[in-house]
Amino acid sequence: MRYRIRQTTPADAEAVVRMHTAAHEECYGHLLPSTFFASHRDSIAERIDQRRMFLASEDPRLVAHDEAGEVVGLADAGPARDPEMLGIPELYRIYTLSHTHGSGLGTQLLEAAIGDTPAYLWVLEGNRRARAFYRKSGFSPDGARKVQAWDVDELPEIRMVRS
Repeated sequence: MRYRIRQTTPADAEAVVRMHTAAHEECYGHLLPSTFFASHRDSIAERIDQRRMFLASEDPRLVAHDEAGEVVGLADAGPARDPEMLGIPELYRIYTLSHTHGSGLGTQLLEAAIGDTPAYLWVLEGNRRARAFYRKSGFSPDGARKVQAWDVDELPEIRMVRS
């Protein structure tokens, strides 16, 4: 399948939030309780308003459409948020819907967001699929670890770096 990847605009906020919500459930269903996802669905309207400002950035805020025009993936990158990583781009997030897994869309989004430059990202320690994808893309854990608060739970994250 062919995908069209482009920079987002604030007008994409609703489609991006709805796709991101669906991808969260697909990716983290085994890690988070159902109450988290119910709360996430209940806050869609509020999150659409918040996302509009975020999507107005010139930093990579990418959306992927399938041949039918549906949003099936997203990726965001920008300046490092970790003080010790200043000067290295950070991949903030990349999500694709599960029916696109194995299609190459994740790799296309990664390349569009950060190219082949050195970069880093944070990934949930328990997200084995994502960790395998990032290893295949040249990232490896650097030993940094933190706990991420997810409204209803706290989950460990590890930092992965590509030189």
